[in-house]
Amino acid sequence: MIDLAFLRDQPDLVKRSQEARGESPDTVDDALAADRERRAAITAFEELRAAQNAHGKTVAQAPKDQKAALVAEGKQLSERVKQAQAIATAAEEAAEAALGRIENIVIDGVPAGGEEAFVTLRTHGEPASFDFEPLDHLALGEKLGAIDMERGTKVSGSRFYFLTGIGARLEYALMSLALQRAVDAGFIPMIPPTLVRPEVMKGTGFLGQHADEVYRLEGEDLYLVGTSEVPLAGYHMGEIIDLEAGPKRYAGWSTCYRREAGSYGKDTRGIIRVHQFNKLEMFVYTTPEAAEEEHLRLVALQEQMLQDLGLSYRVIDVAAGDLGSSAARKYDVEAWVPTQDAYRELTSTSNCTSYQARRLDVRYRPDGGKTAPVATLNGTLATTRWIVALLETHQRADGSVVIPEVLRPYLGGIEIAEPIG
Repeated sequence: MIDLAFLRDQPDLVKRSQEARGESPDTVDDALAADRERRAAITAFEELRAAQNAHGKTVAQAPKDQKAALVAEGKQLSERVKQAQAIATAAEEAAEAALGRIENIVIDGVPAGGEEAFVTLRTHGEPASFDFEPLDHLALGEKLGAIDMERGTKVSGSRFYFLTGIGARLEYALMSLALQRAVDAGFIPMIPPTLVRPEVMKGTGFLGQHADEVYRLEGEDLYLVGTSEVPLAGYHMGEIIDLEAGPKRYAGWSTCYRREAGSYGKDTRGIIRVHQFNKLEMFVYTTPEAAEEEHLRLVALQEQMLQDLGLSYRVIDVAAGDLGSSAARKYDVEAWVPTQDAYRELTSTSNCTSYQARRLDVRYRPDGGKTAPVATLNGTLATTRWIVALLETHQRADGSVVIPEVLRPYLGGIEIAEPIG
């Protein structure tokens, strides 16, 4: 959540941020009103409780003939205190809910508007061209014995798949390369849990506008994560961490699950939009002052990966209305997919400033003094979807696929993936 003091001091700025996201500025007025009601209710409760304590002392010191009347008054006062406490509790819950509807303050320069209002910052490489009719990634995957959608659907339903043979090896190679790059860049490798408690899912912002994408285990009160950003954000929940030696950087390798609610009819062919996939996610805790520089560092790591894999891509500055509630700025790196004649997202990296940390109570001590929320950032370094761009970009006329040189050491030196039939 945002800083309540900031909301009180600069409501107009918060309103502009909400409007840039396509949200109503009334959410700000509602939160401020709920905050005033909360403070008034707490004050009334505390005043009554102080009166109750004072009355208790009066009863203890009163003459015996006055005690009965004073005790009766005390019972009435006790009932009023209970009522005031209930009102204060309800007001606090209402204020928390109202504040929770205000999303992170977008950083200056983020384009306003919805999904299509992004700004292209740069492109790299020429889109692949062929002197033959290229196959899409699923047709290639089937020829190579790499992707089996039919049996995935038979076993688990639509939008599930098997990666087989070279397909499975390609994913392991991608993830292993990404993990090595992350370790070389100072990230601590982690394999996090993929089931988390509600407070962690809520704290990262995934039970807001993305709640319909999340799988929940009924009866367990646990959620399956759609990214290891979630458990990594919860890793230091409720802690005061030491940032004197620099940011804390983690790289989480996990299986991820998404319901893909509302996407029926979209990308139903192949493995672009599926319910289960693997991902290597970078996550950083740092000081608010260093967050924007760290954000650019994450993008640079992503771009280097795509360049070394021989993929053409563009970097976009995502519009405010497409950020998600926690991000103050997000850059997507989208690779060219030849058969779709379009760029498709392969990575995202978000600067969540102190929004998640404030909700999860992750703090540090600036200059050893009073604690303050840290800033958190996240960014993908490899995921299953990358196979789509790799197969289509590096295909040859006979259905074989050239393996990028950087992946070959992770594939026993294989240079060409050959059709199996």
